Amino acid sequence: MSLTRRQVTSAALAAVPLGAAAVPAHAGARRARTVYIAGDSTAAQKYSDAAPETGWGMALPFFLHSGLPVADHAVNGRSSKSFVDEGRLDAVLAAIRPGDFLLVQFAHNDEKSTDPARYTEPWTTYQDYLRRYLDGARAKGARPVLATPVERRKFDAAGNALPTHGEYPAAMRALATEEGVALLDVQALSLALWQRLGVEATKTYFNWTETEQDNTHFNPPGAIAVARLVVRELLRTRVLAPRDVIRLHDEIPTSWITWPAPLA
Repeated sequence: MSLTRRQVTSAALAAVPLGAAAVPAHAGARRARTVYIAGDSTAAQKYSDAAPETGWGMALPFFLHSGLPVADHAVNGRSSKSFVDEGRLDAVLAAIRPGDFLLVQFAHNDEKSTDPARYTEPWTTYQDYLRRYLDGARAKGARPVLATPVERRKFDAAGNALPTHGEYPAAMRALATEEGVALLDVQALSLALWQRLGVEATKTYFNWTETEQDNTHFNPPGAIAVARLVVRELLRTRVLAPRDVIRLHDEIPTSWITWPAPLA
């Protein structure tokens, strides 16, 4: 269901870290840089009515220094196209500031060829929409970062983890090279992680419950694992420095994941 522009604006304000607008900056003080996320349900904030489903964006703050707050604008069911068409990119760009980061992860819903509101073609419209995020962030003095889509849980009969995103990761990699922006290859890394874990162990990383067998969305362990991959890539690509990162090699208790009450 599409939201009104007023609802989009309200959601954007809710995603801004608490205190960011209320506390005046002291003269000469360095403003905290914010990590914005534009993406789909695999990254999005989840609420108590969806628990234990967990977006990797919910776990990202566990690995970042307190001077790097996260503003998670990812929303269930959105593609690179529908996120723009609903005014959600405009809401991000209204809030983002020089020195901030914009992490962009889409493809899960871009792939839905029967839905004209969301579908994009990998080598044409997908890249065209992604350029809007890059251009918009750059115009605001922020740094855009592309992240290939995290892989679903899919194995063949021999236990091999299978890629599910077709040409979209390759199209994003090519665009990153063309535009000279950092690429977090979450697709390749998550596929390798699912392979190492295997058919049964991966069930504890995805939203498998007594009533649901979900091979797309994560439980807390999966969200934490993917957030760790994202941060490792942010270090590898030198988007972030080692001083920006904490707990990268530590066990993160799943109890740290909490689900707030649904928005009114």
